[in-house]
Amino acid sequence: MHKREARQPGPYAGLRLLAVHAHPDDESSKGAATTAKYAAFGAQVTVATMTGGEAGDILNPALEGSPAAIRDIAGLRREEMAAAARVLGVDHAWVGYVDSGLPDGDFDELLPKGVFYRVPDDVAARPLVELIRRLRPQVVTTYDELGGYPHPDHIKAHIVTMLAVERAADPDANPELGEPWQVQKVYYNQDLSGRKFLAIHERMLADGLESPFAERLDWFAERDRERHTWLSTSVPCGEFIDVRDRALLSHATQIDPNGGFFAGHREAAKKYWPYEEFELALDLTGREPLPHEDFVESDLFADVLYDSGERVPADLLMVRQEVAG
Repeated sequence: MHKREARQPGPYAGLRLLAVHAHPDDESSKGAATTAKYAAFGAQVTVATMTGGEAGDILNPALEGSPAAIRDIAGLRREEMAAAARVLGVDHAWVGYVDSGLPDGDFDELLPKGVFYRVPDDVAARPLVELIRRLRPQVVTTYDELGGYPHPDHIKAHIVTMLAVERAADPDANPELGEPWQVQKVYYNQDLSGRKFLAIHERMLADGLESPFAERLDWFAERDRERHTWLSTSVPCGEFIDVRDRALLSHATQIDPNGGFFAGHREAAKKYWPYEEFELALDLTGREPLPHEDFVESDLFADVLYDSGERVPADLLMVRQEVAG
């Protein structure tokens, strides 16, 4: 596991977050400003990448025909992931499964043996059980049951993460993988929700600007019809959006920096939506249940218990800033 340099003390010292992602680059496009924020303010943040991204295409026209990419795409993506982790200031762990790719059709029929999607769930969860027990995160983030979007590795990452959280807490499950650890909260990454981009689109039009999302409005609307997403938690992270962008650009094989969607939606988000959204999926903090309304939290660590048993304030950073002031 790659560990960053010595962590600076900060208001989130003593708090730990594990972000589970399917491929290198997912950590930089989903929840990246949030993880960068927590790491910068003292939390121990670890990104676990389930696959090596070996099946990824070269999506940056500037690298088409690159000998390095043709010869060793897996090695190149490992280098990109290391660079992104440094930018975000997070620790990083490769889980080690093979990228399933994205077939056009039934996953169960078309995917070959040996890829992540094909690994039995109980086997695929074992490395995460060990990682959870070793790192002891209070909070875990992953994807919803649809994978955020229908990629087999994203769907599998959801299944495996939820199973690993359950088994990590069970003293009778895989005792050889370490002492049991109960994760207190699990969140689904939802900062690419359709409602978010529809709201940005409308705000841009109201300001007389051309929206980069106009051609995708039907797609965003379909996402919201397919699954009702509870945007329970909106983390303010505007000061880390540039960090997120630099991390994403570290994945040069996957990102065209001149691409319309990258340039357009990132620039729009800086002005119109300096937040990242998450859906509370599991809450074992012992607090009163949250009302099922959007944007009722602003901190993934709200109300979790420190190792000492003390409860984290609802907005820790705001509380610490008020005390300091």
